Amino acid sequence: MLAIYKSVENGLFDQKEIEEGCWINLVNPTEEEIEFVCGRLSIDYDFVRAALDEEERPRIEASNEEEHSLIIVDVPYMELNRDSRIYETIPLAIIATKLCVVTVCLKESLVMEGFFKNNIKTFFTFKKSRFILQILYRNASLFLQYLRQIDKQSNVIETELHKSMKNKELIQLLDLEKSLVYFSTSLRSNQLVLEKLLRYDFIKKYPDDMELLEDTIIENRQAIEMAKIYSDILSGTMDAFASVISNNLNIVMKVLASITIVMAIPTIISSFFGMNVPVPLHDSPFAFGCIMVLSLSICFVAAYVMSKRDLF
Repeated sequence: MLAIYKSVENGLFDQKEIEEGCWINLVNPTEEEIEFVCGRLSIDYDFVRAALDEEERPRIEASNEEEHSLIIVDVPYMELNRDSRIYETIPLAIIATKLCVVTVCLKESLVMEGFFKNNIKTFFTFKKSRFILQILYRNASLFLQYLRQIDKQSNVIETELHKSMKNKELIQLLDLEKSLVYFSTSLRSNQLVLEKLLRYDFIKKYPDDMELLEDTIIENRQAIEMAKIYSDILSGTMDAFASVISNNLNIVMKVLASITIVMAIPTIISSFFGMNVPVPLHDSPFAFGCIMVLSLSICFVAAYVMSKRDLF
């Protein structure tokens, strides 16, 4: 999808043609759309296609003539998978040209939603450096928002696990733990990109932009710390529940073993008196009753001893 926007006095409006000071947003673009944008702006094709690779690492790169700059960062997204939420990251490419700013991503991202709805203060498409930093700040804020959601979701799952140990909740916790690993890796890579931006001249020209970049770096560092804390807590929770499940299994096996021992006593006694040889009480009319009383008495004694030793 190819969309062109430009800021005017009354807000953000769609454009049909590429103009100076506009914003070109590409979401999972076709080859025709890529060729149109690259041909019109003389952008390297690899710059646009870089964001279409899910394994692309965050980085900053400039063209040979230094007319275009490429900034790639990881952005978070959330998908619903049956009854659980899956959090992952995908690359977002921001290409700064002399004419405009181009953003490329595989999927629609909430990072851009605020710009579409004109909810970002002092946002103008023609202020390219500030626009880029606003995208990066929104990205760090979105990471924090998703991290809070992950924390709340893990608390809900933990409450359910206290009631009943089910594989469903354990798998959901495992998915959240994987999400935190993805977030931590992406946030650290984004941090390197942000710190490298401090050395770029087009940021240093404007004091307000430097302040916004510093705020973005602080926000991203906070997200890194939160991801680490939540990951440690979730890892400890998983280990604790694994120990609880193992302990519950041991208790069940202990009770079953005790029941098996008690149930084996009547079998042993009846087998002894059922042998085809002379045995005590074999001529007595009360033999069956006596054997039953003896078996039950021994069973009760064995059960009492085991209960005293906390084997039941």
